[in-house]
Amino acid sequence: MHDERAIVRVTVGRGEPPSVARKPADDDADETAHPLERGREILQTVRTAADTVDVLEVGSTGVRALEPLVLVTIEGRTAYYPRPSPSQTRTIVERAESGSVGADDAEWVVEHAADVETLPIPSDGPLAVGTRRVLGGCGWVDPEGGAAATSSAAALARDDPEAALERLSEIGLLGRGRGDASQDAPVTEDVSVARETAGDPVVVVNTNESDRRNETDRTLLGGSPAAVLDGAFAVAELVGAAPGDIVVYTNEDDDLVRHRARRAAATVTDALEAGTSAGNPDSPQVVAGPDEYIAGEFTMALEALEGNDRLEARLRPPGPARHGLYGRPTIVQTPRTLAQIRAALLEPDAFDAADADPGTRLVTVTGDVETPATVELPTGSSLSAVRDAVDAPDRVKMACVGGQLGGFTRSLEHTATAPALTNADLGTEGVVELFGTDRCVLATAGERVRFASEENCGRCFPGREGSKQLLSLLREIYDGNYEDDMIRELTRVMDTSSLCDFGESTARSVETAVDRFETELEAHAAGRCPSGACEVSQS
Repeated sequence: MHDERAIVRVTVGRGEPPSVARKPADDDADETAHPLERGREILQTVRTAADTVDVLEVGSTGVRALEPLVLVTIEGRTAYYPRPSPSQTRTIVERAESGSVGADDAEWVVEHAADVETLPIPSDGPLAVGTRRVLGGCGWVDPEGGAAATSSAAALARDDPEAALERLSEIGLLGRGRGDASQDAPVTEDVSVARETAGDPVVVVNTNESDRRNETDRTLLGGSPAAVLDGAFAVAELVGAAPGDIVVYTNEDDDLVRHRARRAAATVTDALEAGTSAGNPDSPQVVAGPDEYIAGEFTMALEALEGNDRLEARLRPPGPARHGLYGRPTIVQTPRTLAQIRAALLEPDAFDAADADPGTRLVTVTGDVETPATVELPTGSSLSAVRDAVDAPDRVKMACVGGQLGGFTRSLEHTATAPALTNADLGTEGVVELFGTDRCVLATAGERVRFASEENCGRCFPGREGSKQLLSLLREIYDGNYEDDMIRELTRVMDTSSLCDFGESTARSVETAVDRFETELEAHAAGRCPSGACEVSQS
């Protein structure tokens, strides 16, 4: 028999303030305040007003426009209240105390099984975009209290590691994100190498992302850390790593994520070791890395973990699976990858091995939108679906797909899989930026190249000098000198000879801008910016 007491959940997560906030009314909290502070204030209001209801702090759903979000659950019904004021929150709690979810005033009311372990999905609105297979716990489970699911991928891998590895191999799961050593490649390749390499293996959960466009991994680890860590423990079982040799590597600014990861790590460790003779094993280490873009690249993440002041990309081969942290075999994977591994081990029938990219893809939608959103797209779906998750411009002139150094496109009619995006010269990093008609492609591409020229690690010549030369060539366009052939040749050299993804991605940003918006670049050389955003010298 289930507990019939009302549960009031409040999302408290990390995010940037909305660019446009409604004017506060009555005793509303300041809507321009950081969402984290807003969430904490609403949570405290609920706790103060609550008497008989259970109150639960949960992580972000990924849809920032709704947050802080208050959810009231009573007997298989959940009501959604986006961004309530303190006075509205007190009313919501009073109704919950009397046994009502307050359906008349709620944005949505969803009926579901009483013991559901993932966020019930409304029939419309931004939460209905895509699916929520790995995002399911975000906004629903206690981020510090362990996994809601009764099954453990780590226990499955411990019981029969060979069968677990074979299952992942048959599915053909690919790594996700630039911080993953198996990015867009089968995850089992590195696992197999690490298993065969002498030395004590290490598993690194790479969550250090300084590009605030990308909230995918931060949302997962901050909202459902136990699920991510269950995936990390499963990989550790496959390669023979001890719990204390799992390292959760975060950005130094992500204090809340780090706190929740530490609490969840201890809980998952205790649950996994219960009933065994392992004694009192160490929990995974949760550490902070520098808030630098290059520190998220998987080999430079290892450099940061080893305490090196100057971060440089490592020469490969050998990769981290053979020679990683302090020379030990090391698996470096993102929370996105680990969540997919967990899902693949527990629900293999949900994955189609015939797909080019089995599983789902997490995408943060940002750019010229009021508030970013992180959504989960099934294999085979179109990127265009992400527009329904945000308040996008009426006319989208272009999109940049792939984050800070993604590729430019006029259309989002691309399948959300690694092969399809790669073939379209777009990034697989998990970011889609939407830009309106007032955005200039030359200025936007130039900003990214300037970033690359300032933030590259400096180790390889194509990345270090190529980005500077590209920036110079783009600036010359404003003066009427458009060296199309020289730009294309330079991007080709950077793409084929850079040491890491940084130089290759920089080249892609410029190459796609030139290929798909060439007439705009020619117009700048002729002294006119079609978007009206630039001051151009008359030739």
